[in-house]
Amino acid sequence: MNRDELRAAQAPLKERYCSEPEAAFITLKAEGRIGEGITCRVDTAKQLVEAGLHPATGGSGMFACSGDMLLQALAACAGVTLAAVATAIGVDLRGGTVKIEGDLDFRGTLGVSKDAPVGFQNIRVAFDLDTDADAEQLATLRRLTERYCVVYQTLRQPPPIEISFTRSP
Repeated sequence: MNRDELRAAQAPLKERYCSEPEAAFITLKAEGRIGEGITCRVDTAKQLVEAGLHPATGGSGMFACSGDMLLQALAACAGVTLAAVATAIGVDLRGGTVKIEGDLDFRGTLGVSKDAPVGFQNIRVAFDLDTDADAEQLATLRRLTERYCVVYQTLRQPPPIEISFTRSP
């Protein structure tokens, strides 16, 4: 998709969202089915993913780790956002990689230490881009990718999350 095609695809959406702000509010949904052997099956848009315990918490390593999936979601969102921003501002991006690393202390997850936090303590995002963009263009790509990446912004400023339980008959 080139710059003109991107703008043509987004222009009617932007117009509609300006005139009808409520149309821009969409609820995305995910559902998992708790399975055997401490697993949860999540149906993505493309395939079924079965998640399980990470080997550092007693898992076999045969199933996807939800922590890895979180980092993969960040990589995917940041990569797509960067590509869209580059296209929109006319930066020639021939390719590249985005690498995500996240640090966990599994003592918290396993309840070994109440002082050890549960969850990622640090996450690093590194882009390696095949481009002739100058320093100013790269700074703009970074600023706009950070601004418009949904997963990045959600992790930086987490929304309230509610958990509820019901019992099936």
